[in-house]
Amino acid sequence: MADSPRFLTLTDVAEILNTSSAQAYALVRRGDLPAIKIGGRGQWRVEAAQLEAYIERMYTEARTYVAEHPFVENER
Repeated sequence: MADSPRFLTLTDVAEILNTSSAQAYALVRRGDLPAIKIGGRGQWRVEAAQLEAYIERMYTEARTYVAEHPFVENER
């Protein structure tokens, strides 16, 4: 674990999720992705383990959605 930092910036999170920094910020502000605010400027940090847990939750939600909404091709 020494190779990877315990806490990530929102820029790091956005890069990992291949999304914008604004979207990473929105995930934190909505409470979807737990984070802490540090320092006098109140910079957000996301624990790597929390990001991994979020990703796993999203996989679970996606599997549930797919199971409940099967893909049906148009018959022609």
